[in-house]
Amino acid sequence: MAGPVFAAAVILPKNFDNPLLNDSKQLTEKERYELRPIIEQEALSYAVASCCNKEIDKLNILWASFKSMHLAIKKLSIQPQLLIIDGNRFKKYKKIPHQCIVQGDGLYMSIAAASILAKTYRDDYMKDLHRKFPRYNWEQNKGYATKEHQFALNTHGPCKFHRTSFRLNYSELEVFDESEIN
Repeated sequence: MAGPVFAAAVILPKNFDNPLLNDSKQLTEKERYELRPIIEQEALSYAVASCCNKEIDKLNILWASFKSMHLAIKKLSIQPQLLIIDGNRFKKYKKIPHQCIVQGDGLYMSIAAASILAKTYRDDYMKDLHRKFPRYNWEQNKGYATKEHQFALNTHGPCKFHRTSFRLNYSELEVFDESEIN
């Protein structure tokens, strides 16, 4: 509901192995932040890029995600020979062949590493925004559609970092009592 979309591209050494490395959604926040410096130090090349909420509203979240991926690939110091993409869709990048892999972040270390970098960089960004807009508690909810975030939107309205193409008024659907929010 708020903030940019982040993407990362990671090229790992051929024999790279780390038993903890997995889909970022399967890891704790602590584990992701433990893995991030390992990924950054061990990767042959990595890059992180983002598209802001205004670009998401203009393009839609899917196309903004593709654009973020393209920007990350462009920033790599090594040009990849094949792009493996987590998911079932991708917009071709230059003449580099690609393969879409559903749930690829649980199957390929380079995709898992990219998901960890994208997640931790976005989380850092949202925590920084939290200091400027504490009423939305982005330090905890990271801009996602939690009850607390929805309540804050209903109470305070959106700020300049909210995505206007996403439904921002939840008061018609269900009224949340502040005491229900953890």
